[in-house]
Amino acid sequence: MSDLFGKSHSGTEAIAFGARALNSELFRELFREGMALVEETASYLDGAGRIESRTLGRAATLSYSTESMRLTTRLMQIASWLLMQRAVNEGEMSSEQARSEKNKVRLDFQSPVMSGPLWSELPETLRSIIERTDRLHERIVHMDKAIYEIAVEPAANLVARDLDRLASAFGARRIDG
Repeated sequence: MSDLFGKSHSGTEAIAFGARALNSELFRELFREGMALVEETASYLDGAGRIESRTLGRAATLSYSTESMRLTTRLMQIASWLLMQRAVNEGEMSSEQARSEKNKVRLDFQSPVMSGPLWSELPETLRSIIERTDRLHERIVHMDKAIYEIAVEPAANLVARDLDRLASAFGARRIDG
């Protein structure tokens, strides 16, 4: 069987789109955006955010502390994932090593609650950073699935695989008609 480009295939290979994604401009932009967000957040929390948090009421101060800790944790996990993928892309780490190390990076955290009275009392800059981090996280989770989840073979490939298995089991040669 040949593909659109004339390359021969047995019909049972799945195409790995995820590996190509790491070499794409999409990943490079995601990396730049993620690392810039980490820097912006650190600068904000150490500067203007610290000053703004002093003006909040008691409940809002607790919410600010909670959300800033959650945000920092999320961004550290995102940065770890981005740096690991870049290491694979640049040949500093094999994809097998990354797959093994990936278990240490958690991308399955709960999305922040971006509504309610305490949310509206948080400083606008913190809310903006949390919202942008949430959108970035969604894009990274999507790319992570594309890279690491086992590609689902198209139905035609599954049929060809099963026909090959049946032919082998009965000692016959498969005849494509």
